[in-house]
Amino acid sequence: MTRLTTQPGKNAAALRTIAPMQQLEGENNLPFEIHSLEWMQKHRWQHQDTPRRNNFFMIVWIKKGSGVHLIDLARYELTDNTVYCLTPGQIHLLKANEGAEGFVLSFTNEFLSLHENNFDLLFKTGLFYTFSHTPAIRLGQELEMELEELLEKMQREFDNYYLLRGEILRGLVKIFLIYLSRESEITTTGQAHTRNQELTKKFLNLLEQHYTTRKMVTDYAQALAVTPNYLNEIIKKVSGYPASYHIQQRIILEAKRQAAYVETSMKEIAYQLGFNDITHFSRFFKNVSGVSFSDFKKKSSMQVAMD
Repeated sequence: MTRLTTQPGKNAAALRTIAPMQQLEGENNLPFEIHSLEWMQKHRWQHQDTPRRNNFFMIVWIKKGSGVHLIDLARYELTDNTVYCLTPGQIHLLKANEGAEGFVLSFTNEFLSLHENNFDLLFKTGLFYTFSHTPAIRLGQELEMELEELLEKMQREFDNYYLLRGEILRGLVKIFLIYLSRESEITTTGQAHTRNQELTKKFLNLLEQHYTTRKMVTDYAQALAVTPNYLNEIIKKVSGYPASYHIQQRIILEAKRQAAYVETSMKEIAYQLGFNDITHFSRFFKNVSGVSFSDFKKKSSMQVAMD
């Protein structure tokens, strides 16, 4: 994959855009895709020049190569045998140097049967919803061989249209995620902790759906049939931060995404996030992020332009 370069004359405003929400382009209505980095470079080259927000889960495995992966507002240097797990709604841009090798795996909630037991693979293992942890996972040599074999099987099934193709792919993805979760240091066990994790994943799922309209812990506590104090306590045990912190951070994350990548005014962003009073939003942004909205936008404009 070729490193992206900025042509002379392009200004910061031209770069500060987000491509429209990307829908999964799976063939034959199958909400799943697997491609090599080389294939993406040849057939999806337009994905490499603009930050994109996806509506699906994505796993990027850099087998070999260097470059940069921008995920939301963080910058990660690419290294060999590193896996990145992205959740729906995240904004990312992959800039890999020429000769990089790897795979890009994409699938939707529905493909993995989110409402069945597979739900745990997305919310409980820490692969995707990782709180303060890095989304990058370094692979050991033994696991690398296991995962590569699984991906080769996925590629063969995806490229053909055999009977029960979707079922086989779903099973292979599930095995892939289980192996990957074993490599993640944040995977934990224990019956009591399992109950806490169950409540946490339900809270995070609700938060992702309603953060623009529900901004109080009591809103989520009521939906989950627990008291606000109990919800704060359990979420803090699992993640290190209370529920109120995650609500504020989710709102701020979306505000920062919009400020960094979209030419949108503070008033428009405030309205999109459910704030009717721009002064209230401005004060909220500074109190939570520690910097004013205008200062953040100015600084992020310079950073995006340099990238």
